[in-house]
Amino acid sequence: MSKIAVVTGGNSGIGRHLVEALSGAGYAVAFSWLHQPELTQSLVEGIEAKGGRILGLECDVGDEAAVIAFYKAVHDWAGTAPDLLVNNAGIQTWGPLLEVQVEDWDAVLRVNLKGTFLNTREAARHMVEAGKGGAIVNIGSGCNKLAFGNLVAYTASKGGIEQFTKVSAVELGPKNIRVNCVAPGAILNERTAQETGDYAGSWSAITPLGRVGTPQDLSGPVLFFASDAARFVTGQTLWVDGGVFTQANFPRY
Repeated sequence: MSKIAVVTGGNSGIGRHLVEALSGAGYAVAFSWLHQPELTQSLVEGIEAKGGRILGLECDVGDEAAVIAFYKAVHDWAGTAPDLLVNNAGIQTWGPLLEVQVEDWDAVLRVNLKGTFLNTREAARHMVEAGKGGAIVNIGSGCNKLAFGNLVAYTASKGGIEQFTKVSAVELGPKNIRVNCVAPGAILNERTAQETGDYAGSWSAITPLGRVGTPQDLSGPVLFFASDAARFVTGQTLWVDGGVFTQANFPRY
């Protein structure tokens, strides 16, 4: 029987690549989505054409009732609790602190931090009830440890995810559930390619490995944390950033 994986925000961007990678690794994958139903349809059709087992369900990750209903539907579909949850869903708004609107702040924290909390809680409840343990991987950011100007709400949410990962690992460890975080650096995908300026060139120039990251660079670390190879690893953050957030920002002489 295939292991069951859940990916939030799975129909586009990094989430879509993770759904495809997990399916390719033999998981039956359920994913939540909220916008662009045509992307959901193409993802489901593509994976089914390869013989994969896939379920895409519309779900607002910041809505408690919707998240509870989502995991009930996943359980009905899979016949068991998920073995893996990847908390990927996230949004960001740009703007200086003094101009950030409360509704923008609330929207970012609702999806990024509250969504991670709600999905972790519900997935873990199902794992505990099934008595089989599991793994949870939160998708973080360089904002987990560094302040990014004009991204105050996003930075606050990702910093919260860093600590949420740790406290979740402490509380869920006795229940045989491991919780870790993958923190990407600059990742070139459909969204970042549309940002102002030369995204890939700008980040490659300051990244020790000399290139920008890709969504495919994240699938290996996620699969590692999900695997038995990481069976004694929990509460950790793995930086998948080409070294960009490791190097000090200092004057060159």
